[in-house]
Amino acid sequence: MPDPSDDSAPPAGFARGLSPGLRRILAPNPSAMTFWGTNTYLLGDRDIAVIDPGPDDPGHLRAILDAVPPGARVSHILVTHAHRDHSPLARSLAAATGAPVMAFGGATAGRSTAMEELAAAGLAGGGEGVDHDFEPDVRLADGAEIEGAGWRLTALHTPGHMGNHVSLAWGETLFTGDHVMGWASSLVSPPDGDVSDFMASCARLRRRGWRVFHPGHGGPVAEPRARLDWLIGHRRAREAQIRAALAAAPGTAAEIARRIYTDTPEALLPAATRNVLAHLLDLRARGLAEPEGALREHAVFAAPAR
Repeated sequence: MPDPSDDSAPPAGFARGLSPGLRRILAPNPSAMTFWGTNTYLLGDRDIAVIDPGPDDPGHLRAILDAVPPGARVSHILVTHAHRDHSPLARSLAAATGAPVMAFGGATAGRSTAMEELAAAGLAGGGEGVDHDFEPDVRLADGAEIEGAGWRLTALHTPGHMGNHVSLAWGETLFTGDHVMGWASSLVSPPDGDVSDFMASCARLRRRGWRVFHPGHGGPVAEPRARLDWLIGHRRAREAQIRAALAAAPGTAAEIARRIYTDTPEALLPAATRNVLAHLLDLRARGLAEPEGALREHAVFAAPAR
């Protein structure tokens, strides 16, 4: 078996064994947002759970079907969240196999009340792209158990990157989708992403002793507690930077992003801006930042008057 900390890019389209009963197939969709591409996991030997089937790509569909050995079947299709790099292939895979598609809910499920209000006011998502047509056959409540021959998964609602995001626990192993990755911090893009929810989900995962995380992109995370501590510290440090920038001068999310993401390539600044906006909305909810006028994507934010 490969070293679980190995972070070298595998070839797309081939099933690679990670541990007994678990394989990974890389989808052919590398990008700045997806790293080397989306990880599709195949759990089980007879009843196979496909976790995050990935983008709507016929070649990737064929790779998944070819990886099902004689006498086995795809019994469950599980989607961590409704972004276009994770969920669109679910429906084609279900049509080919008869397996149900399972997820927390559709694209807007799990949004906080504050984010619903922002969406109603016209704030649209950004970043990886939302699969607005996604709807599961079976909705997984927090704590729901999914079972096949030789394996059992527990769904943990972990909103933050997206309201309908779930992580899937397999004993001491956790499939973390885009909530925790080893190669980058998770994008939080309102109204689908919520910093307050993200931090709460990190704190929840930190309370349990995990052995390894298998993320939606990149290699396994061999030290889960350390990675969670880094993510929490990273978000707190980013918040401190934003508050310092607001204390120096008001600004829009884009303006503040340019002030603090000084080493970020131009192509990634839109994603950085969405992250800053997410923090500004969280700060507003806590009374630590105020928009000038109506709350909108390009609003000017300022530190609260003393």
